[in-house]
Amino acid sequence: MKYVNYILIIVGAFIAMYAKTGTDQNQYILIGGIIILVVGIYRISRNIPSRHNNEDDNNSENN
Repeated sequence: MKYVNYILIIVGAFIAMYAKTGTDQNQYILIGGIIILVVGIYRISRNIPSRHNNEDDNNSENN
């Protein structure tokens, strides 16, 4: 399941770069690529624990 996030990021970046290269730029493809890229980044970032929560846990254990 983790690999799906990385694939979304790679595909989104590739689509966004592909849409940006030509002189006849298609804005809808560019927006779609950016959305796929952001969804992949969001799915990865929500699995990373907050630093603030870790500090609170450490302080409560020490007291």
